[in-house]
Amino acid sequence: MSSYSIVDATSLTPPVPTHIRPNSLRTDAQGGCHWRHTFLCGSGVATGVASDTGERGSDAALAELFDHAERVRLVEWSAFSGAKTSLILLATVAVVAFVTGLSDLSEPATTLNGSLGGFFPGTGDLLRLYGVFFAFLLGGLAVGLQRRLKLAWYGAVVALVLVGLLPLFTAEATDVPVLLASLVAVPHLVRNRDRFDAAVDLSPFQTAALAAFVAVQVYGTVGAYAMRGNFTGVDSLTDAFYYIVVTGTTVGYGDVTPTTDVTKLFALSVIVLGTGSFTIASGSLLIPALESRISSAFGNMSASELSLLEDHVLVLGYGEVTEPLLDELTGSTDVVVVTEDTDVAAALRDRGISVLTADPTDAESLRDARIDAADGVVVATEDDARDVLAILAARQANPDVRVVAAAADQKHVDKLDSVGADRVISPVVIGGRMLGRAVVDEDVPADLGALDAEESGEDADTPDPDADTPDTDTDLPDPDPDAD
Repeated sequence: MSSYSIVDATSLTPPVPTHIRPNSLRTDAQGGCHWRHTFLCGSGVATGVASDTGERGSDAALAELFDHAERVRLVEWSAFSGAKTSLILLATVAVVAFVTGLSDLSEPATTLNGSLGGFFPGTGDLLRLYGVFFAFLLGGLAVGLQRRLKLAWYGAVVALVLVGLLPLFTAEATDVPVLLASLVAVPHLVRNRDRFDAAVDLSPFQTAALAAFVAVQVYGTVGAYAMRGNFTGVDSLTDAFYYIVVTGTTVGYGDVTPTTDVTKLFALSVIVLGTGSFTIASGSLLIPALESRISSAFGNMSASELSLLEDHVLVLGYGEVTEPLLDELTGSTDVVVVTEDTDVAAALRDRGISVLTADPTDAESLRDARIDAADGVVVATEDDARDVLAILAARQANPDVRVVAAAADQKHVDKLDSVGADRVISPVVIGGRMLGRAVVDEDVPADLGALDAEESGEDADTPDPDADTPDTDTDLPDPDPDAD
């Protein structure tokens, strides 16, 4: 069985355990090691966090806990360069285009004085709808980008380029903001093209419903145009398409009417097929959206929310140790709790904490929580057997992610370490050691938070490299920092 000891930074220069990564320690000019938190050292498991004394607080400890040795993140840039920012920029262009479109509609006429205006004569009236049309189009594409759809990414790039051409047609100063906003959004969207790689996931029923709806529109438009001589008010393809849309959506203004028996039968077929296909296609798309909203109301994340997760911390399970963990992580990084308890999930959701109601030991559930883009995983189910399964599931879903586990029983620390946890912490052992320190030294803070507050007010003395150090892991260091 592994032996354990309490190491205190203020009075001891500890030997470096072989299982601690090199960048987990910070050494001063004299070679001494500073350890901010009291932590547990074992022959095979490290259960604490190392950082510079007097320089960093609990935020630095968290950074050490989820530190990745293989890469260094530029946090300041990544905060403004992710998929969420691309989505915000797209929405901004949509708003600017809508305002610009309303301005164009308020004008009595649109003149084509721009460099591209001469190539499209007679389209002035159409350009009055240009901004508003693309505003709604970009809004729909933003919904697709929320789900990280590749198809929506292609559509957004094309739409941004086209809407940015508006001032080149009109040469109006009021249209320039659309061009400037597009010039900012397009490079950002192109840079994040790898973030939008999801395929359109339609069920066979949805695919059939949409295909039937499109087929009915084609059938009605071609048929009405072919028999335009027997309709009043149908003289062009635009008139035919207009007739089919107002008929299929049951609006029916009455400005287009069939005049023969054949065209009347044709109109009846369009009414039945158009109305039916429109209803079925709308329902096939709206029902999953309603189910997602209902699921969200019960504490589960929607598909669009899950798709936007990146650089977050997954917390597998919920228990007594989870609450202080959430208090520590919330505000410094995005956190997603994965738990099967629906009551807990709903309560966490009400507090604004992201939660996925799923089995934390299921690799597929962890993939839904985007463990591939996670910065770290905390396993704390309060059941060491389930902790083992959760660690194995995390390793299966993402072999490279940092996994930190909390052992409910001290005897299981080495087992959790052996199945793939990068670090295993035993809250019970740490609490017991702190109780022992508190007994022999009344000035010892009652918790790690108080210890952080106490040490942040003054710099720790540099330890003497010639000071005596424990010879074995079982030695308990003198709690008095002035002791020899």
